[in-house]
Amino acid sequence: MPSDSLAPQDASEAIAAEVSAMLGQPVKIDAPFPVVGIAASAGGLEAFTELIRNLPTDTGMAFVLIQHLSPDHESLLSEILGRATDMPVCQVQDRMMVEPNEVYVIPPGTQMTLVDGMFHLAPRQKSEGKYLPGDLFFESLAADRGNKAIAVVLSGADGDGSQGLKFIKVAGGVTFAGLRTETDRAFGRHPHR
Repeated sequence: MPSDSLAPQDASEAIAAEVSAMLGQPVKIDAPFPVVGIAASAGGLEAFTELIRNLPTDTGMAFVLIQHLSPDHESLLSEILGRATDMPVCQVQDRMMVEPNEVYVIPPGTQMTLVDGMFHLAPRQKSEGKYLPGDLFFESLAADRGNKAIAVVLSGADGDGSQGLKFIKVAGGVTFAGLRTETDRAFGRHPHR
């Protein structure tokens, strides 16, 4: 093997070092199972429901839904999504461990991170004048899962999630962004960076 090419393990370690430097924290290269973070604006219920309805119940992955929810109202998202899938669906509680084949929903008025397979909740805070729970979660997901991080951005007017996708890609994970529909264009929704 030429001296300038890296073995797969060395390449994973190099990527982890790069993401670690970007995030200021170590990145895992041996996560036990993939975690899929899915971000959408408050109007993303239809897309969330359609996605969850079409997933098999035994993917070996955890699904984490990050939606912009009003802090003034209790969320019924867990109950609504629970009717669309046979996977367990629950609203995240602080210090809850993530498990495969389950669906997790961010609580209203919070921001959420994943560290060592454990969810951490805090009151939501603005970043550059906006609430960006998708970006924050995706950054932590990149560090926690490395190449087993998957991020999906379904819709959103404020671009939430688009910056976090970059961390997932650098960590060797997989990213998806939904196509803009006519409705999205009419209302200026969906990150397009």
